[in-house]
Amino acid sequence: MNLPELRYIVALASERHFGRAATTCHVTQPTLSVAVKKLEADLGVTLFERSSHDVRVTEIGERVVAQAQRALEAIETVRIVAESASDQLAMPLRIGAIFTVGPYLYPQLIRNLREKAPKMPLIVEENLTAVLGEKLKRGELDVIVISLPYTESTILTLPLYEEQFVVLLPADHPLKRKKVLRPEHLEGESILMLGAGHCFRDQVVAACPACAEKSIGAEGVVYTAEGSSLETIRHMVASGMGITVLPNTAAESHLYTENQLIVRPFVKPAPSRKVALAWRASFPRPKVIDAIREAAAACTLGTTVW
Repeated sequence: MNLPELRYIVALASERHFGRAATTCHVTQPTLSVAVKKLEADLGVTLFERSSHDVRVTEIGERVVAQAQRALEAIETVRIVAESASDQLAMPLRIGAIFTVGPYLYPQLIRNLREKAPKMPLIVEENLTAVLGEKLKRGELDVIVISLPYTESTILTLPLYEEQFVVLLPADHPLKRKKVLRPEHLEGESILMLGAGHCFRDQVVAACPACAEKSIGAEGVVYTAEGSSLETIRHMVASGMGITVLPNTAAESHLYTENQLIVRPFVKPAPSRKVALAWRASFPRPKVIDAIREAAAACTLGTTVW
């Protein structure tokens, strides 16, 4: 058993595909396949069920992979502790954020971090919560910015800010005559939503049941913009395809005037979400967490800062 073999089974358990796992590990597929078979032979157990279309982790495989991941994290911690002994803010920081936060938080957060830690290179990513969480646990990311709730036994979280949801309307929409809106005002409307996998979609539906998909024959229609971004949905609203619900950090745009788009708040208490920083409990650079918290607090996002 060696470190590459542990990395291979962790990657294969995550990707469920030999080719993708090999790409992640920067090796050829035969190299990874042979190494996994060798490890299974050494351990005397089957870690993965293989078929022509799928790779499944066995029950014992799940337990072995979990231990392998912890071992890799421990080894990474040894390296980081040694390298960061002199200056925790001088090493690269790998940070990820969910799609509905990154474009609106990153511009100010990156600028503020550069002022607080000018020697700390940033490696920035955007992705879905599930993907970011897996990368965080595998040590491929140092910290992630997600929306609460987020519960993992080995992950710590720190609320950064809270933001309310608002409704985005075409400028000629009848609802513009109302200064504030109630969730029930959206009933019967054509509502544009992000696709499955986006936690913001789930939060909107929970706060505003009228945004849930209607059954066949219902008056309103929910259009799912699969795989798209809030910016794409904003353009769709401007084109008259429907209305949408956005976090207020994403509501403003310099591309459109009030003659094209109208923003209306919900009646208080308005639905909202808490945006938080998450990191491994074993992450050995506490000064980085403090720097991100201070940098986020200095952002002017029109939100409630924690």
